[in-house]
Amino acid sequence: MAKRTIAQFFSTLLYNPYLSNLTGGRISREWTKNICVPGLNCYSCPAAAAACPLGSLQSFFSGAVPKFPAYVLGTMLLFGLLLGRVICGWACPFGFLQELLHKLPGPKLKKSKLTQKLSRLKYLWAVVFVLILPFAFFFMTGIGVPAFCKFICPAGTLEGAVPLLSFNPMLRSAAGWLTVWKFSLLAVFLILMIFIYRPFCRWFCPLGAFYGLLNKYALLGITVNASSCIHCGKCAAVCKMDTKIAGDHECISCGSCISSCPTQAIQFHRLSNKNNESSKT
Repeated sequence: MAKRTIAQFFSTLLYNPYLSNLTGGRISREWTKNICVPGLNCYSCPAAAAACPLGSLQSFFSGAVPKFPAYVLGTMLLFGLLLGRVICGWACPFGFLQELLHKLPGPKLKKSKLTQKLSRLKYLWAVVFVLILPFAFFFMTGIGVPAFCKFICPAGTLEGAVPLLSFNPMLRSAAGWLTVWKFSLLAVFLILMIFIYRPFCRWFCPLGAFYGLLNKYALLGITVNASSCIHCGKCAAVCKMDTKIAGDHECISCGSCISSCPTQAIQFHRLSNKNNESSKT
């Protein structure tokens, strides 16, 4: 667990190395912004060194970028096939924040059949806010709207809007109902993070939904030896994510299940065993 925390911390710094820009009140324009990082990290963050793949993808779907984003999709596929949701558990700044806030004292909502059903919602948000609404706005009005980034994404609000509005009076004076909505939504998410383990990651994140689809094929991650597994369910019981078995599409490879397995069937593999159907479900 200590290794994962260190990885999360340094990933956050790697994504956002320009800390001195935070008080500048403007979006950084470094050439590295043409590159996508694997995790959820807002392009508009003054400290950010690169772009968020989700935001870059929406730029095309909203019509803001006329060319097909082969580079962005290719990068996302590469990240997904190499790492899957290891990215969520080890290299996502917003996931790291959720875990830190969840360490604060207070009652905690436990995983249940209900939370497992709620985990399907992130696929709905991905389809509606990343695909359908951006296209719909563009075809109806001719003006593209990156719907998820604009109306939902709390990471963008925290990393982009908060520092920009704090140090830019002109932007602050132009703030309206959308700013109030985004800040209110951010506040709700931050409160939920104290009582619910990674609520945004589990139920709302389109990027996590995409990586979850590729988790089965990822080269790095948690695997289960089918011949040793006795289907006792202890791995799912100890997991705070909405997994049904270690290594499935909800698994972020945090490793908490490894020591819980009575037959030592669970391992963190660098190369997943593709012939083992139970290793990635």
